[in-house]
Amino acid sequence: MFAYIEGTLTTRNPAYVVVDCQGVGYMIHISLNTFTQIKDLTSARLLTHLLVREDAQLLYGFYTEEERRVFRLLIAVSGIGANTARMILSSLSPADLVQAIVTGNEPVLKKIKGIGAKTAQRLIVELKDKVAKTQGLSDLGSASYNTNREEALSALVILGFARPAVEKALDGLLREHGMTIPVEQIIRLALKVL
Repeated sequence: MFAYIEGTLTTRNPAYVVVDCQGVGYMIHISLNTFTQIKDLTSARLLTHLLVREDAQLLYGFYTEEERRVFRLLIAVSGIGANTARMILSSLSPADLVQAIVTGNEPVLKKIKGIGAKTAQRLIVELKDKVAKTQGLSDLGSASYNTNREEALSALVILGFARPAVEKALDGLLREHGMTIPVEQIIRLALKVL
């Protein structure tokens, strides 16, 4: 119903904002990712998703189209509601979340408050194909992840480490520290565990 709302930010906090749009204040629920991007702005355009429930009509706002697409994919998963989806997007950036789903990185998903092993598995199973098919989302973290991982792998093999040991160490480090850490940091961390 509402594609976006643009106006003056009259109230800002990590959970919601109030956007004054020509005298009408819209309360819009947001993630920490969106809050980080708008916290210093006086006015903004937030892309929205309207959720109509039996007892309420709730607006969820997103600073980027990427975040809104990921939110919509999340709420389509059985057992994931809008608040859980917002918690997930507050814990991981859309690119990191997509990368965790594409690579089947269950430990990263389980670190999110309220996400257990079964829910993490369900997210991976139900969204892996959808994410891969959605143009733009499958490319978000995978290209930099693959490039960073491959560069680190190559550098460590050149330094004389055995390829299987390096691959195992890199996979563990990327699961633990996230998919988007820079190559230099990956190599430093790997050198500590090899």
